[in-house]
Amino acid sequence: MSNHKSAKKRIRQTARRTEVNGARRSSVRTAIKLVEKAILAGDKAAAAAALKSAEPQMMRSAQLGIFHKNTVARKVSRLSAGIKALV
Repeated sequence: MSNHKSAKKRIRQTARRTEVNGARRSSVRTAIKLVEKAILAGDKAAAAAALKSAEPQMMRSAQLGIFHKNTVARKVSRLSAGIKALV
C-alpha cells in the first residue's frame, strides 16, 4: 500500500474510473447485442433503430478511450452491413 497522499488519491480515482468505465463498457455491449439480436430475427426496422441508438454510445466510448476507435468503427461497419444485407 502506498504511503504518499497523492498516491492514495490516485488509487481512489482509478477505482472510481474503473467502475464508471465498466458500466459504460457493459451498456455498449448490451446495445450491440440488441442490434445483433434484431439482425438475427430478420427485423430490418428494429435493427436499424437499435443501431441508431447504439452508434452514439459506441462512438462516445471510443472517444473516452473505453474501446479503441478502430474497434468501434469495425463493429459499426459490420452491424450496418448486416442490416443492409437484410431483405
